[in-house]
Amino acid sequence: MNPKRCALYPGTFDPITHGHTDLVRRASTIFDRVVVAIASNPNKAPMFQLDKRVDLVRRVCDAMGISNVEVIGYRGLTVDVAREHGCGVVMRGLRAVSDFEFEFQLANMSRHLTREVETVFLTPQEQFSFISSTLVREIAVLRGDTSQFVHPFVDAELRARCA
Repeated sequence: MNPKRCALYPGTFDPITHGHTDLVRRASTIFDRVVVAIASNPNKAPMFQLDKRVDLVRRVCDAMGISNVEVIGYRGLTVDVAREHGCGVVMRGLRAVSDFEFEFQLANMSRHLTREVETVFLTPQEQFSFISSTLVREIAVLRGDTSQFVHPFVDAELRARCA
């Protein structure tokens, strides 16, 4: 398969939101294969451990019924994981202009590390543009209703975690 037809969608997905799933669904129509790569990210203190995040993302992607999506957990450089999985594209989501500066730096650093992998950006549909995992976690910790922002599997896990 041509590596340009495979996209790696990296992130911490702590938790996966409707904004993430919107991008996965849309990427699955653009690329032959989409690898959702959940980063261990030791610099952050995730609510859910890596194995739980991988499980939740797999369950949500399975429920979406998309056959060309694979879910993995990873440690290390994103560009290395992209190459290891035969992906010539790293896909990133942009919710707002405020995301752009950081994502632009990541894309340039990735290009500096390897010319084999390109970065592309997708924006979520408008109704998902304000949703972030950070805000969803905060709502959950404060025992608010997260059901409109995440899949029911994820909502149940958030409620159990924050009970």
